[in-house]
Amino acid sequence: MSASGAREVSDRVRGDADGVVRVVERFFHPDYVGIIVATVFFSWSLSPSLLPRDWLIEGLVSGVNGAIGYGVGCLLSWAFRKAVLPWLRRKVTLPDAWRERYERRPSWLSGALKTTIVVACLVIAVVMLLISARWQREIFDLMGMETGTTPGFLRTGLLSAAVAAVLIGAFRSARRFVRWVSAELMKWVHIPRSIAQPAGFLIVAVLAILLFNGVLSKLFFDVANSAFSVRNSNTSENAVQPQQPERSGSPQSLAPWDTLGSEGRWFVSYGPDAAAIQGVTGRPAREPIRVYTGLESAPDPEAQADLAVAELERTAAFEREALVVVTTTGTGWVDSSSAESVELMFGGDTAIVATQYSYLPSVLSFLSDKDKATTAGRLLFDKVYERWSARPAEDRPKLLVYGESLGSQGSEGAFSGLADIRNRTDGVLWVGPPNSNRLWREFVTRRDPGTPEILPVVSDGFAVRFADKGLDLGAPGATWLDPRIVYLQHASDPVVWWSPDLLFREPDWLREPRGPDVSSRMSWYPIVTFWQVAADLPRAQKVADGHGHNYGSLVLDAWAAVAQPPDWSADVAARARAYLAESAAREHELK
Repeated sequence: MSASGAREVSDRVRGDADGVVRVVERFFHPDYVGIIVATVFFSWSLSPSLLPRDWLIEGLVSGVNGAIGYGVGCLLSWAFRKAVLPWLRRKVTLPDAWRERYERRPSWLSGALKTTIVVACLVIAVVMLLISARWQREIFDLMGMETGTTPGFLRTGLLSAAVAAVLIGAFRSARRFVRWVSAELMKWVHIPRSIAQPAGFLIVAVLAILLFNGVLSKLFFDVANSAFSVRNSNTSENAVQPQQPERSGSPQSLAPWDTLGSEGRWFVSYGPDAAAIQGVTGRPAREPIRVYTGLESAPDPEAQADLAVAELERTAAFEREALVVVTTTGTGWVDSSSAESVELMFGGDTAIVATQYSYLPSVLSFLSDKDKATTAGRLLFDKVYERWSARPAEDRPKLLVYGESLGSQGSEGAFSGLADIRNRTDGVLWVGPPNSNRLWREFVTRRDPGTPEILPVVSDGFAVRFADKGLDLGAPGATWLDPRIVYLQHASDPVVWWSPDLLFREPDWLREPRGPDVSSRMSWYPIVTFWQVAADLPRAQKVADGHGHNYGSLVLDAWAAVAQPPDWSADVAARARAYLAESAAREHELK
């Protein structure tokens, strides 16, 4: 082929490529700075988080972060055109030869540059997907879980693109609506464009906020509440009404069986009886007391708490060796392993009391009205304490407090501070506390210098201790005064570490040496890490025992440290641990 022919072919290819770019721009109006920043955010989002993620979760997270990155890039591009570029034109004078050369640049050059940007971003995205698949397999291995394949993870890219496209489309629709409102203001109110545009944005923003807070959010939570209230009425076929008078819901109970809710009925029907406890401990045992009141057991939270105390009196719970006040999670769930641990330790000479304050799971309850948990926790404890403290000191059972997840937040609400806890309890166990817990935050903030956020030491551990494993509870040489307070928190538990602060501030737990089950490759990125850890929350308990929000048999060690049961030995502890493992597996099958 001659040189002129080659040049002709080259020009045709350039023209075709430039034509393709123009068609794409006509339909999609891409911002190329936005594409670059979106690729950066997408790549950041593929980095490890606290828990392993499958392709579906990863695709949703990366799509959201990619859309946010695109928006940031568009904002930067707009700011450059509106502010920086005019300033440069005023301040910088280019030589005439440079200006002429720029004006004579080939028409295809711009298209080639844009095509190069898109292709380079696609290549980077694919490479990062391959690297991310390896990182995810490493996290699965850290937690002893079965992992997926690399081709499976590649589906993340397609899902991310779809999610980002939907979000960007929604934003553009909102932008068009703002422009329409501004145009209408100029047309009917006759205000200048410089005022109409910000006024239009303000009107749409206010409408969106009012619509979300006043209508959409209420509608969403009303629908969710109705849906979960139906579930609350369902009863597992393996949850059978107890006949023992020591259980709420029994024929002798003041709280009828059909008012306890799904979780309450399971709590009072499932658990060891005196014979099972004796089989584990090898010592005579009593029938443990389990008291529960559901949302339908009484007309309001205060009446629920009064009914619970009446049930405690009916069952002579204040004459037992240990009395545990539990603040439940959103649906009214009580951790079976925790309840069974206490009952095994004290040979069934125990009473456990709990109330239900919501139909919603903890995540939705936290978003809609987390004050319900605090109100329920305070009411129940105060009324139990009032009745407990009226007895002679020598005739009182050990008064213990327990709460997990949102339940720990509600349970904390019963106390003003450390002194109040020490004055009114005989021991406290709080498991997987949310980052927003008031007392937890106070303790962590004032931790001893040099101790990490994931495992803080407070005042040399004299009253409050934090543990990720059983060995953390026994600091050699340190005095641990009664009553003892324990927080269980895994380094990989997103419930503990998720916080709005992650949006723009790197937390201590990522700056300091991290836990053994947290990837060394996890890093903090503004905005991105917030959404990564948020996406870990729904799967917090769907990991192996000892990781995430799955505390398993660690609860047994914690109760042994807090309650210091009599005649507790390593041999009995081993048998109790085996029983708890079998019970958890059986509950998973039956419930």
